[in-house]
Amino acid sequence: MKILIICSKAFYDKIAPIKQKLEEMGHSIELPNSYYEPDAEKKAWDLGNKAHSEFKQKMLKMSAERIATMDAVLTLNFDKNGKQNYIGGATFLELYEAFMKGKKIFMYNPIPEGMLYDEISGFSPVIINGNLDLVK
Repeated sequence: MKILIICSKAFYDKIAPIKQKLEEMGHSIELPNSYYEPDAEKKAWDLGNKAHSEFKQKMLKMSAERIATMDAVLTLNFDKNGKQNYIGGATFLELYEAFMKGKKIFMYNPIPEGMLYDEISGFSPVIINGNLDLVK
């Protein structure tokens, strides 16, 4: 399968071994939009609100285009700032995009409790609980 990894920038350090294992299993893995330039959003903020807004628009459109070419997305949702299995706004929108395009949705950890629980549950993600062998 062709799989796009989606997650918070805070989890980029966890991607490499997951990518390697999935590739060993025969999957083709694509990395998050700003993986190779994780400070791109900060640079946009430094240029002001308009530049940041334009950056976010570009990233969201890029995500939609990339998801359209994938078989699935794998959401890496680890603990962040005291929030268990964190999923941020941009990742939520990518999940929604994958759902709307009929792509398989895998989640590394269970759906986080909170206001978006019902919506994410409605996407019918496959919860793999860290077991990459379940990505099929």
